[in-house]
Amino acid sequence: MRVTAAVLWTAAVLVGLQKSASSPDDFVDRSSQNLSSVPTDLPQTTEFLDLSRNYIRQLHNGDFQKTTHLRFLNVSWNNLEEIDPQTFLDTPLLEHLDLSHNNLKNLSGQQYLLHTVNLLVLNLAFNRFLTMTLGSEFSSLVKLERLTVGAKNISVGDFKNIAKMKLRTLTLLLEDGLYYEAGSLEDVHAQRLQIAFGHNQKIYRNLTADALSLFAEVEMMNMINGYKDLSKQLRETVKIHTTSFYLTNITIKWQDLTEYVNVALNTTLKHVGVSDVHVMHPPRFATEVIKTSQVISFTASQAVVTSFFFSQEALYNFFISMPVESVAITDTPIIHMTCPKSQSPIRQLDFSFGALSDFIFSSAVGKNVVECQNLRNLKNLILVGNSLKKLEILSQRFRYMSSLQHLDLSVNSIGYDQSSQCIWPASITNINLSSNSLTESVFQCLPNGTQILDLQNNQISVVPQSIFKLRNLSTLNLNANRLRDLPVCDTFPTLHKLLLRSNSLHAPSVNILESCPELHILDVSFNPFTCICTLRGFIKLAINSEKNNNNQSGIELLNWPQGYYCTYPEDVRNSTLRDISIPEVSCSIGLLVVAILVPAGTLIIFIVILCHCLDVPWYTGMIWQWTRAKHRARMQQARPEDLVGLEFHAFVSYSQHDVDWVRNSLLPNLEGPAGGLRICHHEKDFVPGKTIIENIISCVEKCRRSVFVLSAHFVKSEWCHYELYFATHQRLTLGSDSIVLVLLEPLPQYLIPSKYYQLKSMMNRHTYLEWPQDRAKQRLFWANLRAALQTDLPNAPVTQVQEHWAEERLEEGHRLKG
Repeated sequence: MRVTAAVLWTAAVLVGLQKSASSPDDFVDRSSQNLSSVPTDLPQTTEFLDLSRNYIRQLHNGDFQKTTHLRFLNVSWNNLEEIDPQTFLDTPLLEHLDLSHNNLKNLSGQQYLLHTVNLLVLNLAFNRFLTMTLGSEFSSLVKLERLTVGAKNISVGDFKNIAKMKLRTLTLLLEDGLYYEAGSLEDVHAQRLQIAFGHNQKIYRNLTADALSLFAEVEMMNMINGYKDLSKQLRETVKIHTTSFYLTNITIKWQDLTEYVNVALNTTLKHVGVSDVHVMHPPRFATEVIKTSQVISFTASQAVVTSFFFSQEALYNFFISMPVESVAITDTPIIHMTCPKSQSPIRQLDFSFGALSDFIFSSAVGKNVVECQNLRNLKNLILVGNSLKKLEILSQRFRYMSSLQHLDLSVNSIGYDQSSQCIWPASITNINLSSNSLTESVFQCLPNGTQILDLQNNQISVVPQSIFKLRNLSTLNLNANRLRDLPVCDTFPTLHKLLLRSNSLHAPSVNILESCPELHILDVSFNPFTCICTLRGFIKLAINSEKNNNNQSGIELLNWPQGYYCTYPEDVRNSTLRDISIPEVSCSIGLLVVAILVPAGTLIIFIVILCHCLDVPWYTGMIWQWTRAKHRARMQQARPEDLVGLEFHAFVSYSQHDVDWVRNSLLPNLEGPAGGLRICHHEKDFVPGKTIIENIISCVEKCRRSVFVLSAHFVKSEWCHYELYFATHQRLTLGSDSIVLVLLEPLPQYLIPSKYYQLKSMMNRHTYLEWPQDRAKQRLFWANLRAALQTDLPNAPVTQVQEHWAEERLEEGHRLKG
């Protein structure tokens, strides 16, 4: 006996949905484990329990006392003979109970149902029920939606205990030798009646008559023969209450199928369908279909032919020529569909998941391709999941469908190479091109009147501007493409909804939205956002969108905030955009410049003022000179032979007007214990009897260095000029550091006579020591001067001089640090 495919499918779907909604720990599968009783080790959290295909003969009170959360229980394909009335006392949440394919014997004695008041689905098919009499306990199943039963005899009154129920589906599994009494189903109130035939069973006329007169939807399953009787009964039935009539899991000859369809089309049925169909003896010649019908839709799914020798054109012509509003042939490997011979009333065609090519509806006449012009009433065309490839060719196929509004070409391999122009009917307002191989060139091949455009899951990286105009576009779906920024709306100014989920947007340019005045719904979730300064504008937009949701103003951002995460930088990776903070000062160049330069400028000005007040530049200069002098002293050690004949450390040249400063300040700080230097000056060391010139030359030659005390009087003294002249020549012999300039008072360059050009040159090239009026600075002045003059003369008291000089350096260093 065939298993009832529809019943098992319904149960499987229900179980699958429920299972997917729960955790794996809630689903327990103990099927096919040779169990003879319900296991005692079931987890307390069990919600879905499968005990099918075991050897359980009885269900006892307490078998499910631990599984108080049980919602689904499958005990099918056991040897179940008895169920204790208290079995389900501990399972108040039970919604689905499958007891099919067992040995239960009495439908009127299922007392356990009194404790299953929340049941939605009950399957009692393929048991040993002789009669269909349902016991009073069935009346307690007030929530029951699906009931599957079967028995040898079905009589009037068998269903009286469910007369008050409003079932969604009643499934009757017919058994061999069935007796059915006319009117037995009058107590049943169900939207849909499923009649599952056994192997090689005939059509029961009384059952079919009751089905057609009592139920809005009737489905006959597992039929192999009896189609002529069914067609005859449909033809002879005057009043048919049924609006939807379906045949499922059938094997039928082409002749019987077309006769059944023609008969059904001539009844008051509104929806006729077949599914899981095996067609035998397919046509070799054309089969006529009636010209008028009250049927609205015809559907066929999962249809196959059992022969390869037939006329495909004859088969396709039959279905495309039906006088109905909707034709759907889905999940069927048809490779072509012809054009109706005359103007068709069909408004919707659905050829999803077939094998249709770009030549659909067309025909070849010689070398020319003739386009279909007899589908002018067609409004909806669905070609999902076929083998369509070229968009420009497809536009030619549909060009004469002047009423076409909705076109679904998704899940194909469609591309557009711009080789030819696209010609669409002007009526198209909704086109679905998702899940294809399209790039941005597709925007050059779109119907101008498009209002809803679905291009998700393609290879579009940019929405080009100025190459197309979609003035009526209100919804644009670009999910799962390669876009890096928001599209400009100049070419579709009425855009209301924009979907850009799962693209490559790092930092959407919010200012682009100014070109979209009508945009109210935006989705840019699940993009790889880079959470840096460029994203601040978008985050602000998103937060404002969240605040404005209550008054429905502005742009509504879908999936905010759950679908918006940072992918960079690493320190905020996987943080939601709402939870991060990007300071404005770090993003504005102006603010950043102000934030850096103002404090820095203030600090510099403060330091300059402080340095000026504390004479820091002067001290720095003097320390620098002292350091250089000591460095030169170390690096330019005089050879002993160079010091032969030298008696003095320095010769002092000064104007007679500055004699007081020389006597009272200069000499005391350089000679004796204070300085340890031997200084030559004219009052003490000029030899009487010699001329002044001779004394000057002699003194300069006996001194290691020459110190010139510069002042306004100095440049007016003729003898000072001679002394400077001879010292300059001595400088050529002893080196560039043999002359030391001491500026006693400010001496502008314009006051120096032209004959002192050498002095001007030296003052421009060399650093000179300035005499400070501030007494606090004078000690450092003397330290620098002594450092410039210090050297080891042959006849000098070296040890005492060096020790004294070291002590003075140490003392001066401590003072400077303090």
